Amino acid sequence: MASSPAPRSTSTAASTAAESLLNFSGQVVWITGASSGIGEAAAIAFAREGAKLVLSSRRPAELERVRGGCDRPDDHLVVPLDLARYETFSAIVADALGRCGKIDVLLNNGGVSQRALAGDAALDVERALMEVDYFGPVALTKAVLPSMRARRSGRIVVVSSVMGYVGTPGRSTYAAAKHALHGYFDSLRAEVWKENIGVTLVCPGYVQTAVSDNAVGPRGEKHGRTDATHQTGITAETCAAAIVRAVAKGREEIYVGREAYAIYIKRFFPSLYSRLVRQMKFSVRT
Repeated sequence: MASSPAPRSTSTAASTAAESLLNFSGQVVWITGASSGIGEAAAIAFAREGAKLVLSSRRPAELERVRGGCDRPDDHLVVPLDLARYETFSAIVADALGRCGKIDVLLNNGGVSQRALAGDAALDVERALMEVDYFGPVALTKAVLPSMRARRSGRIVVVSSVMGYVGTPGRSTYAAAKHALHGYFDSLRAEVWKENIGVTLVCPGYVQTAVSDNAVGPRGEKHGRTDATHQTGITAETCAAAIVRAVAKGREEIYVGREAYAIYIKRFFPSLYSRLVRQMKFSVRT
């Protein structure tokens, strides 16, 4: 009589289940802002889990570098895209769908931050920031969504920020864009769930990326330095791992990083939050 196989240990079974949960083999994941930071780390993480990638940003050479650093680089596409030029999205999406056949996950990650006091920021600079940080993700989502609806399958992921819930000095327009993303994509989630399309909002705190270096000042000038808050933040790889898990689990929203405490303080103790934020030092340009 053949002996029964030995039962797997709880830890081994849990590990196997986790590996199965994170398997994106056969899925196409489109990532904007993929040439650095969270986008680059997410590309590497999703490729490691078997996904085929569409990598987008304004920097083709950097996208090629990221593609070369991913597992199975020949499986992935580089599709340059400027989030401020959404009149080009229809043709770009049609080309990507023609080459990939489908988009399973759209990760809206591209954007730009701000380092300017509200009273100093030029209105045209604020408008340009909203074009990239709000209208760009919305327009790309609207271009991709019909193909997901036709297949009755897909997930839209938006990298927002803790700033989607709170406001701090020097980030007024950036915070406005992130707040707007929450309103739009929360509403979209309520509209498309019956078509088996999910929406995930990702709210990181400080992450070790070039986001502060690339942030715009009151007249659109580059901030040009990495703030201390970002030097001590979580790694882009930690944030990317949280995104992959959230997508795999179908989460609607996640907070990443220790700064998430500010969301709860603002929600339950708004007066305390106001007192605390007045005492904090924030890097701005005037």
